[in-house]
Amino acid sequence: MKPTVQTLLDRPELTLRLLTPADSLPDGALAAPVTWAHSSDLVDPTPFLDAGQVLLTTGTWLGEEGAPQPGGPADVGAYVTRLRDAGIAALGFGTEVTRAGTPAALVEACLASGLPLFEVPYRTPFIAIARTVADLIAEDAYARQAWALQAQRAISLAALRPDGLSATLAELSKRLGAWVGLIDSTGGLDREFPLGGLGQPALGEVVGEARTMLRRGQRASRAVEAGGTVGRPQRMTLQTLGSGGALRGVLAIGDSPELDQAGREVVTSVIALAGLALEQNRDLDRARGHLRSGLLRSLLAGDVGLAADVAGEMWGPLPEAPLRVLVTSAPEDGIDRLVELLELRVDERGGRLFFGREAEHVVVLAEEPDAAELAEELAAEFELAVGVSDPSSLAQLADAHEEAVRGYERAREAGSGVAWFDDISRQGVLAFLARTDARAVARATLAPLTEYDRENGSSLVATTRTWLENGGQFDATAQALGVHRHTVRSRVGLAERLLGRDLSGFHARADLWAALLAVE
Repeated sequence: MKPTVQTLLDRPELTLRLLTPADSLPDGALAAPVTWAHSSDLVDPTPFLDAGQVLLTTGTWLGEEGAPQPGGPADVGAYVTRLRDAGIAALGFGTEVTRAGTPAALVEACLASGLPLFEVPYRTPFIAIARTVADLIAEDAYARQAWALQAQRAISLAALRPDGLSATLAELSKRLGAWVGLIDSTGGLDREFPLGGLGQPALGEVVGEARTMLRRGQRASRAVEAGGTVGRPQRMTLQTLGSGGALRGVLAIGDSPELDQAGREVVTSVIALAGLALEQNRDLDRARGHLRSGLLRSLLAGDVGLAADVAGEMWGPLPEAPLRVLVTSAPEDGIDRLVELLELRVDERGGRLFFGREAEHVVVLAEEPDAAELAEELAAEFELAVGVSDPSSLAQLADAHEEAVRGYERAREAGSGVAWFDDISRQGVLAFLARTDARAVARATLAPLTEYDRENGSSLVATTRTWLENGGQFDATAQALGVHRHTVRSRVGLAERLLGRDLSGFHARADLWAALLAVE
């Protein structure tokens, strides 16, 4: 521990006497760390002092008793105020050098300013106090360095255990006496020590800040105050793990004072070990990813038995029917985060969820109750397009995969989000024919109608669409639009003239309907 004012008062060889009672001082005044002891009899020594120091004086600046002068008894209050504003930890007054005892005015000024004042007897030289402070600081520095070496050794040994990462973080928590948490690359709390050691709302704020750091993708360290809305705010230190652009997670250290040099050295060693462990996990994940991709190809080829046996040994049983196939794709700089999230979801479900890479796609097999939630999570968390098949079984996996691909293509046209194959299939075969490459032709086909509507404020396109939806029936269309059937007949006739087509035949109507679908 660093020396404090109370430490000096407790040293019997110094025989210091506190003149400002402890109960009259601000809380923690006597526990304030002392960084040095300095002696000066200047009227204003503050330019030569730093915060946290103890000032020793013989009172020469007070002048001869009965002979007031600048800086004399009348200026005692200003003198003490300057010391307090400079952050001085305490003032020591040496007696029997220029006067007997300590002036009452100085005691009163220190009491008024909340500055600890102690009396130094004539037999205690100032150098003895300075030497004591220096020795205590040196002892503290040595003790902290010894603590750091011992902590680093214990942490290094912990890293050799079967679950080295958890053991390392647990040892760090123990050595610092603080809560330690690891937020993984997906933004979830992966592990914490001690378990449940950080409550809400502080935990939520820490995880939220960590997710912000991960989204930025840059190496960073940040100190935040968390949980301030309920009780005392807790100081939290967050440090990213991994290299820029490929962050592996965030290490959070909570409810601890600002780390000194020894503490920072220990944390730095843990960051290095944790980063190494996570990189090793990444290499292992890549190897498992290759295995997953091979098993996925076997499943799509109909070889379910082999894939089920291998997957069962590695991750657990394959999903059971009814299952859905999800297809998505992520950019290269986001694929690792996507795979890590899916690995976490596999662990949570004890198998019953399988995924692998097939060409540029990530293919997920999920049981019916989990498919919707997982699809929405992937789309929201990574802003991806996700296609979802109809319910299927492993035996029909190839067909379900094709359905999910069609859904993915539809979702990608919208930019992101989830597209369900059963929603698409209800639109009929023409919905599949009216793909992106047909839109230019469709816009050209409908151009005479859209331009007429724009110039005249009419609704030929809407009327024609409603008319086709109602099977070319004028009465039903008029009722749907709330107009007279002759109005509908007139509008359809005008549309025929503008398009140069006879819409009484099936082929002309089907072609126009496909054009309307393509421009939706």
